[in-house]
Amino acid sequence: MLIAFSVSPLGGESESVGRAVADAIRVVRESGLPNETSAMFTTVEGEWDEVMDVVRRATEAVAAHAPRVSLVLKADIRPGHTGQLRAKVERVEEYLAE
Repeated sequence: MLIAFSVSPLGGESESVGRAVADAIRVVRESGLPNETSAMFTTVEGEWDEVMDVVRRATEAVAAHAPRVSLVLKADIRPGHTGQLRAKVERVEEYLAE
């Protein structure tokens, strides 16, 4: 499955937003799961339990910075498929090259 998520602190000091997000991304990168971070979301690929555990831990990392946390999730649940983090983009690029 692919999970795209965005997590950010609410309340607290505005200067700590970047640091809080960096702590969340650190959790994702240290997980060892395939991942990609963009300006709006971080996408993680893996099995349900392992991906949701990473999202939970990333959210907890942000919660250490603020009294409230915003979490947005989008999931592509497709059993039996792996490598979709890159493959989905490659398919679109192939169509664009036509």
